[in-house]
Amino acid sequence: MKKLTTKLTIAATVLVAAASVASAQMTAQIPFEFRVGNRVMAPGAYRVDSLETGSDTKVFRILDVHSHQSVAILPQARVDPQQGWRAEGNPKLLFACTSGRCALAQLWSGSESYAYQFAGPKLGKDEEAVLRVIPMQRDKAE
Repeated sequence: MKKLTTKLTIAATVLVAAASVASAQMTAQIPFEFRVGNRVMAPGAYRVDSLETGSDTKVFRILDVHSHQSVAILPQARVDPQQGWRAEGNPKLLFACTSGRCALAQLWSGSESYAYQFAGPKLGKDEEAVLRVIPMQRDKAE
């Protein structure tokens, strides 16, 4: 599984380099440390870009506004947005948190009919994930 994740991260990086246009640009204030793929990100302001790759594959870039460190990530699947998200219409990030560690689980742009799901934390036998929703703002350029 670790080799697959590494390969997907490398593929995402290559796709980001090949991507020509950022189609969706959003920002979020994330008040806790979180994991995206294999990278741990500090609390703070983040820019989320949806990059068009010229195929059906979408790549998302999560950029720390202050440190300028970023990570590119490929979604695992398209899923229905959480209940009530469509009615509200605002983009969201969903984090799965276990034992004090949070990982990006879903991203919804606020305008698509589906959300994107990402690999979440491994749960122990009796462990449950607490879900935390972080609202995003669309950039004025959209």
